[in-house]
Amino acid sequence: QVQLVESGGGLVQAGGSLRLSCVALGSSFSINVMAWYRQAPGKQRELVAHITSGDSTSYADSVKGRFTISRDKTKNTVYLQMNSLKPEDTAVYYCYVNARRDSDPRVAYAYWGQGTQVSVSS
Repeated sequence: QVQLVESGGGLVQAGGSLRLSCVALGSSFSINVMAWYRQAPGKQRELVAHITSGDSTSYADSVKGRFTISRDKTKNTVYLQMNSLKPEDTAVYYCYVNARRDSDPRVAYAYWGQGTQVSVSS
């Protein structure tokens, strides 16, 4: 089993920066994809950024040039550096991991963090 623990959310003024972290805890698993999603009040959850096991990255158009996703494979940790934050970035941010268990590598499982609130004031 994989448990995701997020940190780094908070309140920031427009133009400011925050860095989110998410560590995947557990044993005997291999991570494929790590990603960040967000969900604003009254809206659907949306993909913000993801990074593959080969370190390929992609971003939502709304955050390109402002957010950077990275990972530390030695620590099973993914980061989201958020710069030039805007009020419309306000949302609960969720960490997502797609991983395979060593006991059955044919099957991939999806895991979600508990969410961390990011609020950007104007």
